[in-house]
Amino acid sequence: MNPNLLTVVILSFSYKNAPTWRELPHGGGFVFDCRGLPNPGREERYKGLTGLDLEVQEYLRNTAQFEPFFNASVVMVEQTIAHHQSRGFEHLTVAYGCTGGQHRSVFCAETLANHLRSNVSVVLEHRETANWPKKY
Repeated sequence: MNPNLLTVVILSFSYKNAPTWRELPHGGGFVFDCRGLPNPGREERYKGLTGLDLEVQEYLRNTAQFEPFFNASVVMVEQTIAHHQSRGFEHLTVAYGCTGGQHRSVFCAETLANHLRSNVSVVLEHRETANWPKKY
């Protein structure tokens, strides 16, 4: 078995356009609901930005809710990665959703992708880019 075969597909999405299980590789994985985090999109200064922007990242990173939420997701994902690698699985999907798929889910997906890239192959997809501000 080659543990390097595993690819982790990481998605950000809007719950308005949530992916169906049939769309996800092998029909499943994790879906984390970022709507429990403070929403930068409710503040005028962040509306034209996304989770790719440093200002939004700092806003979320500095909330009391982000670290416990994100760290809990990482623990579950890393445990499953180890299991999947030991069994020779090739895919794991991790999806982060929020209201618009622009701020919270994007930041979480990006942060997880950066965290995992040194250990597994990562494919990162932001599903709502067509609805983002025109600068992207």
